[in-house]
Amino acid sequence: MPLSGYTTLRLGGPATRFIEARTAREVVDAVRGADSSGEPVLVLGGGSNVLVADEGFDGTVVHIASKGVTEDCTTPGLVQLTAEAGENWDDVVAKTVAAGLGGLECLSGIPGLVGATPVQNVGAYGVEVAEVLVSVDLLDRASGEVRTLTADQLGLAYRTSVLKGTNRAVVLRVRFELADTGMSAPIRYAELANTLGVAPGERVPVDRVRQSVLDLRRGKGMVLDEDDHDTWSAGSFFTNPVLPRGELDDAVARIAAHVGPDVRIPQYPAEGGGKLSAAWLIERAGFAKGYPGPGGRVSLSHSHTLALTNRGDGTTADLVALAAEVRDGVHKVFGVRLEAEPVLVGVTL
Repeated sequence: MPLSGYTTLRLGGPATRFIEARTAREVVDAVRGADSSGEPVLVLGGGSNVLVADEGFDGTVVHIASKGVTEDCTTPGLVQLTAEAGENWDDVVAKTVAAGLGGLECLSGIPGLVGATPVQNVGAYGVEVAEVLVSVDLLDRASGEVRTLTADQLGLAYRTSVLKGTNRAVVLRVRFELADTGMSAPIRYAELANTLGVAPGERVPVDRVRQSVLDLRRGKGMVLDEDDHDTWSAGSFFTNPVLPRGELDDAVARIAAHVGPDVRIPQYPAEGGGKLSAAWLIERAGFAKGYPGPGGRVSLSHSHTLALTNRGDGTTADLVALAAEVRDGVHKVFGVRLEAEPVLVGVTL
């Protein structure tokens, strides 16, 4: 089963064995069965944050396709939303907005499935899943048991959790707590606030926020479109570098020496230090939008330098070569190391 048809990059070779699990029970049975046989297992969701080798995966791929969304009133003004891991993330966000529930609207348009959101602590436009996450049900692969972990137990931080980068657990369903006021969370992201015509900190009807976020993401090639190769990507390929205060000051000094003292260097607060803009660093290091990789088969998006795209006939090897060139170029110019955001399967960077 070629995995290219199951990833948003449209890249990846065949799997030795492919199982589509349509319920949480089927997910548990498939993973337990593969684990007991000792064969390698790859749990695949929407394929929006994964890069699979051209050689494919020599083992069992369990494709999560479980469905179901329920709502329960917990306390006055709040609704607990429970979604199965195989639900399409943006479909769930759209349902919450249509129901007048606030909390997920800034995360509109993000590709992938619900089960990946707590693993990655998905975030965009000033909001992270951590802010509304209640708990997850997961399969503990070491014990074979199904357990519930609260948000506090997941070690949620910038684009990560204790589940990221490991294969010790499989998320089965996720619970969120949302407000039923019809209003958004406070708007924190300056670009979104400007688009909405409001001051940072204001609340806006959730449907207005969703539409504005979708418009912004489309303008950056970040909403999937079968006919637009600029959207054949894994979203942002690199995370924004988060540095301790001392390292951040040193990095800013190096950057200023290169771009000049009068150029504003984007930086944002982060626990223990600050965060730099990976997209800004990439562009200032000489990699413009549309910068081509090997043979032009892959390139940086023509809309956003953080997205590495398959132009239709690219290979995983092509994309890895482009990613390495960008990463090494930024490090050579600024001394800042970029880290890849997607899960790498059978490849190294």
